[in-house]
Amino acid sequence: MVIFGVTGDLTHRLVIPALYNLAEAGLLPETFCVVGITRKEIASDELRASLMDGLKRFATRPVRQDVADKLLYCVTAISADPSDPPSFDRLRERLEKLEAARHTGGNRLFYLATPPDAFAPISSELGRAGLLREDQGAWRRLVVEKPFGTDLASAKALNAHLLGLVPEHELYRIDHYLGKETVQNILVMRFANGMFEPIWNRDHIDHVQITVAETLGVGHRGSFYDATGALRDMVPNHLFQLLSLVAMEPPSQFNAHAVRTAKSAVLSAIQIPSEHDALANSVRGQYSAGQIGDTTIEDYRKARNVRSDSTTETYAALKLNIDNWRWAGVPFYLRTGKALGAKRTEVAIKFKQAPFAMFRCTPVQQLSQNYLVIGIEPAESISLQFNSKIPGPQIAIDGVEMTFRYKDYFKVAPSTGYETLIHDCMIGDNILFQRADAIEAGWAAVQPFLDAWRKAGADGLQIYPAGSNGPAEADALLARDGRSWREPLVR
Repeated sequence: MVIFGVTGDLTHRLVIPALYNLAEAGLLPETFCVVGITRKEIASDELRASLMDGLKRFATRPVRQDVADKLLYCVTAISADPSDPPSFDRLRERLEKLEAARHTGGNRLFYLATPPDAFAPISSELGRAGLLREDQGAWRRLVVEKPFGTDLASAKALNAHLLGLVPEHELYRIDHYLGKETVQNILVMRFANGMFEPIWNRDHIDHVQITVAETLGVGHRGSFYDATGALRDMVPNHLFQLLSLVAMEPPSQFNAHAVRTAKSAVLSAIQIPSEHDALANSVRGQYSAGQIGDTTIEDYRKARNVRSDSTTETYAALKLNIDNWRWAGVPFYLRTGKALGAKRTEVAIKFKQAPFAMFRCTPVQQLSQNYLVIGIEPAESISLQFNSKIPGPQIAIDGVEMTFRYKDYFKVAPSTGYETLIHDCMIGDNILFQRADAIEAGWAAVQPFLDAWRKAGADGLQIYPAGSNGPAEADALLARDGRSWREPLVR
């Protein structure tokens, strides 16, 4: 496993702890070796010590010294920089010697845990040096992190560049959301239970809400975030991954080609709005100073490396429609934001209201809404919200909730969310990784919003206080359709 960006935060915080968890579970091969690529020369012992410190700091479970020592014993530091092409030729020679000494069989997994602007130059040099060429029965895999492009044009260009170097089956575009158990369980819940799929359509579902709410501000990521914004950062990847799993047609088989084809098809069916309609069916906001618990959040425009006149959105809400037989007329509402009052990631499926006729002559004024809620963070759960009679001699009805929580049924050690994804890269299963057509379909759906917001500038940018639920205009987006955002039941 060859890691570019080995000294960075992602490697220390997630990749190495995930490898440790795989090692502890016995899921790494005996002939396994980690090669850390650095731009400047660094001793392998120094890199091992740094990775060990990071593992002890960020591990999701107690660290067994024998497992950690075995994992990190093989770490080798090699310097290579795409601005110095001969360094990649030397890298090839070093890898060949390591493979011979460690008996790894020549299989190589190149993991680009780097900023996105490094994907193209690093992959170009890997290709030029012949490091991506599969031969003598050994495989090559190239893993790239998100974000994959900054708009439709850049995503197409990056796809064209990478696919000019490796075929699709060697390319793994990783999104850590798909490593979460609850996200993967959406497929099982839908297609392994006869009670759900028959009602999973426009005849029974009123609308779908997808929420990714964060309590953190931009912190020290101001430079990156001010050039990116909430829409680019979250919607074409995280939120669209959830949307595709909820809305896709049943795949013919549970394999990578069938599942990824079904996901791509539903993303391609998202109605592409005009820029005028994009403005009418979206809300963008930016947080001002506020309080979240005991933490004081400063105004976004005062954050480090953020422009004082920035119009970058820290909150985005969209209304989307899917043009196919299953979902015609069923709106999908998506929202994501920073510095909000509560951390929450969920998919809420709102079912159509039951007929009220039989309760018309009773004291019951209205029925509570029926929701199926798939909770992803902070608790992995599935909840069903329905109506029940309140005990007593009179007819009174209230909404109640049945909840299944993963931690109550399955005693699984905490994980980073990367374990499944890295393991799938190693065994060649790309079912949880995005394909080129799905990437481009996602960007095509958000491009009108990007264009419309850029042209609007500060016009329409709503300011909301940190610690709130976001701008009031996001509530109005649903209210005009006679709907409202779901808020958790409080008991």
